[in-house]
Amino acid sequence: MNNLDKIISNITSRNYTVGIVGLGYVGLPLMWTFHENDLDVLGFDVDESKIKCLKEGKPYIKHLGDEMMAKLAKSNRIDATTDFSRLNEVDAILMCVPTPLDHHREPDMSYVQVTTETISKFLREGQLVILESTTYPGTTEELIIPILEKNSGLKAGEDFYVAYSPEREDPGNPNFNTAKIPKVVGGHGEEALELAKALYDTSIVKTVPVSDTKTAEAVKITENVFRAVNIALVNELKVVFQKMGIDVHEVLDAAATKPFGFMKFTPGPGLGGHCIPIDPFYLTWKAREFQENTRFIELAGEINTNMPRYVIQQTMNALNDYKKSINGSRMLVIGLAYKPDVDDMRESPTFVLMDELKELGAEVDYYDPFIPVVTPTRGHADWTGKKSIEWDSNVIAQYDGVIIATNHKEIDYEALLECAQLIVDTRNVYPKKIASQVTTIYKA
Repeated sequence: MNNLDKIISNITSRNYTVGIVGLGYVGLPLMWTFHENDLDVLGFDVDESKIKCLKEGKPYIKHLGDEMMAKLAKSNRIDATTDFSRLNEVDAILMCVPTPLDHHREPDMSYVQVTTETISKFLREGQLVILESTTYPGTTEELIIPILEKNSGLKAGEDFYVAYSPEREDPGNPNFNTAKIPKVVGGHGEEALELAKALYDTSIVKTVPVSDTKTAEAVKITENVFRAVNIALVNELKVVFQKMGIDVHEVLDAAATKPFGFMKFTPGPGLGGHCIPIDPFYLTWKAREFQENTRFIELAGEINTNMPRYVIQQTMNALNDYKKSINGSRMLVIGLAYKPDVDDMRESPTFVLMDELKELGAEVDYYDPFIPVVTPTRGHADWTGKKSIEWDSNVIAQYDGVIIATNHKEIDYEALLECAQLIVDTRNVYPKKIASQVTTIYKA
């Protein structure tokens, strides 16, 4: 039996330990998925509070639930640490670290680079290193492998193996968890692909092998560009149709009855989450290396980025109807999370709404049952420590206006309708039939 066959045998017999670097919205569900399929997992994170919560069974990502955390805490197949010297204890190292944009809207690869350099210090023969973070095509070959080889003295494809498999998490989606979402896999060579596929085959419903790491990286970028462009389209249609007196949501609902050739996307106050507002610009940046322009992608980004300003303008118009100025008004924004029913506020357009309102002189509060307090973010430090108001009809009635930015299901929208002086609805919580009968509802 050669070395490759022996490693694959260890994987299939579950005599294999998976290391996961980054225990956030991607890494933690991945830990659970491998654990549920009888693999030992050692998690790594620089955040000591996450390690503490994991060992004590306390949830720090709300939508994943208490039961999962309790089981992980009690399991003898799970461990977690801030001690990265223990990387040499694991057989595979999966990197699930942030890939944000910098202040110039260019890729910030610092998290990936630092993590790779750390891994290289403890890399040993036979290990499999997989990047899961969304990134530009070429990252694995041009950034990851050179660092690993230079610092370790080992050779990729001979002494250790490298692959890329993009995360496809959709936080809060009740129909698709990590185990049920097919996994695209690209390897640095056939052996790396075979190993990575064998690993994911233990726990994921389906693996989709592609020819190399660059292709796998392009797959994830394409998925997110597709969404960003189509969301930009319906956002633009919303603005145009509103001026024509047409309800864009009615149009989209009717168009969605066509059984072919149409996929429904929903407009909103902007884009949020770690993927769609960021990832397309990774491709835009990389394309410039080849003297190519991604005008379509950049136009979509411009439209989506401008949506919070459109909402603010509609809010100003609504207040004017009540002979009020936004300067000096008390405003409540409902929903800090970027999507319904999760506590994920990464890149949430609500932050932009709050920034704009504050800059225009409004007094701003927020309500979000999933986010009781604003924790540190990469771009909105001024709001750190801000607490959600308590849900109280008498308190809400004191605000000059309420903007629905995120439509959490557990919010009592009928009660809100009874107590709010003015509601700016960006999420079609109140359909056209209701909104046409209530003078305090403004669609945006």
